[in-house]
Amino acid sequence: MVLEVALIDVLEGHEEAFAAAYREGHPILASTPGCRSVRMTRGVETANRFVLLVEWDSVDAHLDNFRATDRFTRWRALLGPFFDGAPRVEHFTDVPA
Repeated sequence: MVLEVALIDVLEGHEEAFAAAYREGHPILASTPGCRSVRMTRGVETANRFVLLVEWDSVDAHLDNFRATDRFTRWRALLGPFFDGAPRVEHFTDVPA
């Protein structure tokens, strides 16, 4: 399992519209083969900063089943207009305790 972490800054004043677009687009992402869970969080200190957390079976599941498909195009069309710059996206794996 890998965790995709996307740091997303949203144009100030458009936070609620972005959240509405996320609610509309959530099923597109959540139903992608290899996607285990999707969660969006919002900054407390910086209200126009959001963090998208997506658990994937693998990096390939993210890239092949989502990014390389029409799902990503539809997702980006919904959320992209609210971005204040490109999101920073990285993948992480758990560190054993």
